[in-house]
Amino acid sequence: MTIRIWDAETGVISGEPLKGHTDGVSSVAYSPDGQYIVSGSYDKTIRVWDAETGDIVGTPLEGHSGSVSSVAYSPDGRHIISGSYDKTIRIWDTETGAVVGRPLEGHSNWVSSVAYSPNGQHIISGSRDRTIRIWDAETGAAVGKSLEGHRGCVSSVAYSPDGRHVISGSDDRTIRIWDAEIGAAVGNPLEGHSDWVSSVAYSPNGRHIISGSGDRTIRIWDAETGATVGKPLEGHGDWVETIACSPNGRRIISGSGDKAIRIWDAETGAAVGKPLEGHSEWVWSVAYSPNERHIISGSGDRTIRIWDAETGAAVGKALEGHSDWLSSVAYSPNGRHIISGSGDRTIRIWDAETGAAVGKPLEGHSHCVSSVAYSPNGRHIISGSRDKTIRIWDAETGATVGKPLEGHSDWVWSVAYSPDGRHIISGSDDRTIRIWDAETGAAVGKPLEGHSHCVSSVVYSPNGRHIISGSDDKTIRIWDAATGATFGEPLEGHSDSVWSVAYSPNGRHIISGSRDKSIRIWDAETGASVGKPLEGHSDGVESVAYSPNGRHIISGSSDKTIRIWDAEPGAAVGKPLERQHVVSGSNNNSICVLGSFSHQPSSSSNPLHAHFYSRPDSQGWVTDSDGGLLYWVPLDCRSGLHSPSLITIPPTSHVQTVSLDFEDFAFGTTWTQIFNSAQR
Repeated sequence: MTIRIWDAETGVISGEPLKGHTDGVSSVAYSPDGQYIVSGSYDKTIRVWDAETGDIVGTPLEGHSGSVSSVAYSPDGRHIISGSYDKTIRIWDTETGAVVGRPLEGHSNWVSSVAYSPNGQHIISGSRDRTIRIWDAETGAAVGKSLEGHRGCVSSVAYSPDGRHVISGSDDRTIRIWDAEIGAAVGNPLEGHSDWVSSVAYSPNGRHIISGSGDRTIRIWDAETGATVGKPLEGHGDWVETIACSPNGRRIISGSGDKAIRIWDAETGAAVGKPLEGHSEWVWSVAYSPNERHIISGSGDRTIRIWDAETGAAVGKALEGHSDWLSSVAYSPNGRHIISGSGDRTIRIWDAETGAAVGKPLEGHSHCVSSVAYSPNGRHIISGSRDKTIRIWDAETGATVGKPLEGHSDWVWSVAYSPDGRHIISGSDDRTIRIWDAETGAAVGKPLEGHSHCVSSVVYSPNGRHIISGSDDKTIRIWDAATGATFGEPLEGHSDSVWSVAYSPNGRHIISGSRDKSIRIWDAETGASVGKPLEGHSDGVESVAYSPNGRHIISGSSDKTIRIWDAEPGAAVGKPLERQHVVSGSNNNSICVLGSFSHQPSSSSNPLHAHFYSRPDSQGWVTDSDGGLLYWVPLDCRSGLHSPSLITIPPTSHVQTVSLDFEDFAFGTTWTQIFNSAQR
């Protein structure tokens, strides 16, 4: 939500951050005379700032109905253009702040990048619809046909200094050069990046093209021949999001997902100038923030923690408030809020920035809450519970929406929305998956049956056409979301219960976390296992999730740690997270910021849970926080104790899970209450 100004020579921050936007800043640019800065934000506004004082100039420019993705000044400084998620480009008068003419419409998807031609007569725009369009800056009319050729979203566009050519970077990993006059492609695509091209720019003299990519590198190309110049510029620890050339062409600057800005010598290419640990109990749920800067984790220690995904450092204090273990945590679609479900039967909403609780707990379930999720538009929250129901809540007011969704005959372990928000799915201990109409709450079709044991995790594919489910029967199943029919054979490979499943953002892969301590990656099309299992956890894997860009996998485990993995080779990235930007929930009733729901039994609300501290000690005793003895667990049953009220007997069984009723449990000095005069 801030803009920072840096001294280009020393790298020192100049002045205070420019604050005013209520959401992330997506694009910034200087006015031609350097007196002003314009910024576009996900809060749907454009702001103008005094570059010298940092003061806001005038009121925010409002009009877009979606996030502003790109902004730029006209060469004469009289106009600003903006591209938006609402699929339009708008032109603004810099003097009055008024909109000039009507929005430029024609793209069928988000506008990701906009730029003026050097003479100011034309505007170009790149879009997620895979096309580039040229517009008349005076009339707003489209000039010629759209430029087509990219096989992926167009992420960045720019004019050559002489205005004769246009360049575009795309998710298809290529850069293309176009004749700005006739719209024809010039030469072959520039290939070399191993991941999406996020940003492109010309050098001031027009001789070179610079590109930044998701492969963490910057490349320099000969604009005439298309050949690469020198080796890739390497140093960023994550994808390169934006690049630019200094006015004199001597320096290149780059901003990256690793949160760093780097300065490079344009001539030589030289740079100028661990596991997250902190939870005291099992980590049952992990998730990335939408901007990938943070991870949240929910744990059996009753806390939610927020972690810096890059450094592994804890961000702020643990979010505390639940009186029992945390079963599930998730970010709102805009990243502003975190929700958590708990064994204390409530759902809580938290401010992701400050960690403060938002409003009162959402109450209504008569048993532990096992899973929570936001609707795609962020307006509703759904929760699944051991009371066998699913509830829908208004995210703004916290009020329940309609009646509970009833139909399952046993605990509901997992809930999720379809990508379009029209349907809800739920997985249950009754071995079925159910689909519900999110508007009416009515069941859609018959239950999906096929698993031989409880369904612990369910999720939709990104395109909404398939549903995957993980089960205690050790398998993952793929279902046709429209017909309810199984798709192919069950995915087999885990040697124990599958507790969590998730799709990669592009829908090509499925990941699963299991009680067998491993994570597996599967080909979503063929069902074949991809690579070797990801091993490193010393106990069952409770929750797994992909990063929004699909490059990393995070996992939360009963071993109390969160791990980050490279999704491509499957190698662990750094050390386990003891504190980082992921949302995690734990048995100690706190939340660490790490991420996503995993199957974990819940514990009933009773006096025992206020004292429950750890798994059995070396002698088999479960103790409270002061070391007081609560109860003893036989040697052959200790590894099966999942929570104070849930135990698997025998520990190796996948179905004989026993719920212990502690409503009348007497311990400490209260044990004498079990004797009455008649019993004596």
